[in-house]
Amino acid sequence: MKSLVIVESPAKAGTIGKILGKDYFIASSFGHIRDLAKDGEGSTGVDVHKKYKPHYIVAPSKAKVVKDLKTLAKKYSLVLLATDEDREGEAIAWHLFDELKLKKANTKRITFTEITSEAILNATQNPRDIDLDLVDAQQARRILDRLVGFELSRLLWKKVRGKLSAGRVQSVAVRLIVEREREIQQHESKKFYKVTGLFGTTHFEASLSEDLPSHDTSEKFLKSCSNAVFTVHAVDVKPARRAPAPPFTTSTLQQTAGQKLGFSVSRTMSIAQKLYEAGHITYMRTDSMHLSTSAQKKLASHILKEFGEKYLKPRQYVSKSKNAQEAHEAIRPTYPQNKHASDNADLQKLYDLIRNRALASQMAEAEVQRTQVIINISTNDKYTFISKGEIITFDGFLKAYKNTKWYTYDDIILPQLATGDTLTASEIKALERLGKPPARYSEATLVKKLEELGIGRPSTYAPTIDKITSPTRGYITKETREGIPTEFLQLTLKDSKITETVITEVTGAQKNKLFASDMGIVVTDFLVKNFENIMDYAFTAEVEESLDHIASGNADWVKTIDTYYKPFTMSVGKTLSSAERVTGERILGSDPKSGRTILVRMSKFGPVAQIGSQDELKGDEKPDYANLSPGQSLETVTLKDVLPLFSLPKNLGTYKDKDVVVGRGKFGPYIKWGDTYISIRGTDPLTATLHSVMKSIREKEHEMEPITMYQDKPITKGVGRFGPYIKWEETFAAIPKKSGINIATITPEQAIHLMEEKVRKDNERILYTWGNGSVTLQNGRFGSCIRIKGKRKFYSLPKNDSGEKLPVEDLKKLSEKEIRKLIS
Repeated sequence: MKSLVIVESPAKAGTIGKILGKDYFIASSFGHIRDLAKDGEGSTGVDVHKKYKPHYIVAPSKAKVVKDLKTLAKKYSLVLLATDEDREGEAIAWHLFDELKLKKANTKRITFTEITSEAILNATQNPRDIDLDLVDAQQARRILDRLVGFELSRLLWKKVRGKLSAGRVQSVAVRLIVEREREIQQHESKKFYKVTGLFGTTHFEASLSEDLPSHDTSEKFLKSCSNAVFTVHAVDVKPARRAPAPPFTTSTLQQTAGQKLGFSVSRTMSIAQKLYEAGHITYMRTDSMHLSTSAQKKLASHILKEFGEKYLKPRQYVSKSKNAQEAHEAIRPTYPQNKHASDNADLQKLYDLIRNRALASQMAEAEVQRTQVIINISTNDKYTFISKGEIITFDGFLKAYKNTKWYTYDDIILPQLATGDTLTASEIKALERLGKPPARYSEATLVKKLEELGIGRPSTYAPTIDKITSPTRGYITKETREGIPTEFLQLTLKDSKITETVITEVTGAQKNKLFASDMGIVVTDFLVKNFENIMDYAFTAEVEESLDHIASGNADWVKTIDTYYKPFTMSVGKTLSSAERVTGERILGSDPKSGRTILVRMSKFGPVAQIGSQDELKGDEKPDYANLSPGQSLETVTLKDVLPLFSLPKNLGTYKDKDVVVGRGKFGPYIKWGDTYISIRGTDPLTATLHSVMKSIREKEHEMEPITMYQDKPITKGVGRFGPYIKWEETFAAIPKKSGINIATITPEQAIHLMEEKVRKDNERILYTWGNGSVTLQNGRFGSCIRIKGKRKFYSLPKNDSGEKLPVEDLKKLSEKEIRKLIS
């Protein structure tokens, strides 16, 4: 009888199905089938009074999947759980076993690190039981993260602002970025001069042994060089070797793909998952640099065939991480001889990166000849000029990269020189430079830092970064910012004359870097102050080690959670009762007009400047507010910076007898033309003029022109926060990407068709109508709801005095006026 094999994804199922053939039926669980309930004990899904007993529920979206798998499992005498070979995969296997009510006698676990015939067949011939130690480690992480996240988030709602969240690992990651933000803010850039010269008949370049501190020092030095004799003091020629990097782990793949391909961490993992499921690479969540014997043989065979025997040097790498999880392999190609993996450009790029790195790791070192020339200056014994050259004498592992765009190893050739040779300097330049602040984290460098600190594991890096950069949290933003044109002075000595020129360079440009928001800084400061352990890097790493001990069977998961959770809950209670509410408030000075205090703080909708403190306001009087501009921070903004903000909104003039007003709102800068609001993102409202915003107004004016008439009413078009749409009366219809319709060229026929479909679907959702149809009861995405014509908001069903939703039949008995009153 056939055996049932359950994997996580349909793509993986397809590849394995082709290998195992007709004696096996392959089904997919589509990832996790259940998780901790959100409405269990204390809304955490965990009973902390019963040894952290978890309450798991099947996700609504997986109910049919579970039902189908239960039916399938009854038909087969053997069930093989073939989920991924890590803690998450082991946990999914256990949840399937438990939820499907499988029997131990006819259920086995199989694992593999690559989807190849050899690996899959070997796995089916060597099944094992579910490793409950790995399951306990995953469960302990999930429970601890849920408890800590829930308690911290609830605390933030009371002490900072509603709807905020925090977590055991993500808050520590945010702290790293906040601390780097402060290092950058506190950095004082000092100017210095870098000196270079061109020497000899070949005009080879040499650099001064030290940078010079000032313009005067640089000018004095160049004057001393105008009549100097330059003599070769020493020529040092040494052979050297360059060793290849080890094959990829999860973190090094994420870092390299970020640096060389510009991929985000989540994009890298998504592409690697597809390559793995298609059978092109080994499992992509690993912190091991180890290669199996068979893998080394495959790589060696291809290197011998492709490059020759002198290029082969098999070697085994040992992981530096003391926390390396389970016996995984490094990430490598399953068939090194295959150069092509996919017609998809991104998949092929990542495959090339993985394949070349694995091949290079088993190849000989590159051999180079390095030359260093030291040049004395007759008029100055404090400094020397130094020139360095390098020639590759044997390319070794570099040959694996030679035909790729990542090959950047060019020879730097110096002329034949001997000690005592006299040289002429055709030109010497002293170029003003500016000391750089610490580099902001990118996703790749943040992963590297987390790994160095022992925080997180291969399966957690991408989810952690996705969480902290999520717009809903608002703690960290990933941005590309243009640099600022900066003028630098350059002194040039040529033909015994010194000239000065000004060179303009763009400095401070940031590409895909992580920035801490004001809210991220305020929340981090609050957590660091009140939860020293939870926010401590070493402590967080210690928790990870404890989870590793559970996985290896050397620790009990309940006792481990006890160790960390009990002291944590005491800190939560203490903070709830003693800590004051925080807003990041900072007083900047006094308003020149009113004399009242001007301060900045975090408000419900973000960082604001405010005129008038609470003790200065009278009765029901409210302070004046102004949103801070992008790039302004609560910690660094000055009184001079915020005063102009209070001039908004301001009238720029009129167009077609309607006022044009510029301002900054919740969603950024805008123009209000009559009753029409127009977004002007990317424009500084403080410097906007009527002339500069006219293009935006005319574009909006063109948008507002009817596309056509439908039932004697116009259909118009627009582009909103969520993309292009058309509007008819109070009905909005989004233009889906898959429709292929361009908002700029939409035809009357297309507009009418889209609107008819939208009206039809809206009517199908209506369960009941009050009055003339201005209030309706509808089927919404999350159940029954009430809709008022002309408003885009959906209202939840009203509740009775017991907090229960009123039955639909009772609502139908009410008048339109009563319904409006209940939901107002």
